[in-house]
Amino acid sequence: MYKKALTPQQALQKLRHYCAYQERSHQDVREKLQQLACAKKEHDAIISSLIEDDYLNEERFALAFAGGKWRTKRWGRNRIRFELKQKKVSDYCIKKALQEIEEEDYLSVLSRLTADKYLSLSDHQYIVRIKKTTDYLIARGFEPELVRAALADCRAETK
Repeated sequence: MYKKALTPQQALQKLRHYCAYQERSHQDVREKLQQLACAKKEHDAIISSLIEDDYLNEERFALAFAGGKWRTKRWGRNRIRFELKQKKVSDYCIKKALQEIEEEDYLSVLSRLTADKYLSLSDHQYIVRIKKTTDYLIARGFEPELVRAALADCRAETK
């Protein structure tokens, strides 16, 4: 927290740097404005200025967020959708970001994660293996019906 309130120009300059460093959601910028102790009546004007200058773009943020979480952490669509909703991203932008994940890659990653987890639990009972594998994949954000299908394929291959 800053000890004294910043002028709108100072806050705008700090937020330009903040948004230039990496893509930010509107919610992230609002939280940063509160940390900077900028007057609440100035928030909308500052955010409008950032949007006009193309420092802040919700669609670009959603695409970058979804792509990054998919490539690095291998999160499923449900988890990405939930995280974007927490950042108050619009449904249109969420839908567009999730469409960028290719179905073929999605299913192959799900299959690989399923096989890896299922095989790593080989010292457990059959039912426990299935339950733990299912819980793991659902927690990562994969759809339950896809998880069941991938698990059925994995069990068929390991027999």
